[in-house]
Amino acid sequence: MAAMANWAGIWADFWHLCVAFALAGTIGWNREQEEHNVGVRSFPIVAMASCTFVMIASYGGDVAAQSRVLQGLVAGIGFVGGGAILRDGPTIKGTATAASVLSAAAIGAAVAMNRFGIALSLTVLNLLALRALMPLKNKLDREPGRQDH
Repeated sequence: MAAMANWAGIWADFWHLCVAFALAGTIGWNREQEEHNVGVRSFPIVAMASCTFVMIASYGGDVAAQSRVLQGLVAGIGFVGGGAILRDGPTIKGTATAASVLSAAAIGAAVAMNRFGIALSLTVLNLLALRALMPLKNKLDREPGRQDH
């Protein structure tokens, strides 16, 4: 009987990782379509790793440990996202990608905590920000005197 319970836990963990993969994969697909360096492989990996760290921390039931894992996760992902930001003279590129990496980590953490509504909402809103706000960004970038794109 214990072996069956173990398999049920394995499948539950696998399900969480698959959900994190699928949700963040849509953001990665968007970035890939826009021909960004960080894309279809990186976003799901970030979400799955975040999901895994939070699931592991939650098994002990220690809320303080979970808090420390989330704090470390945010700091670590900030470092990873910083690598996506490039400066070329007055132009800075990659900030939306870096922010989306942070979002992918939050998606993975939300999935791990069974907050699927938060994960789905964040995915949809992230995609909305990347797609629907692009015309506004392009318009603002064309304004005279604007140097920081």
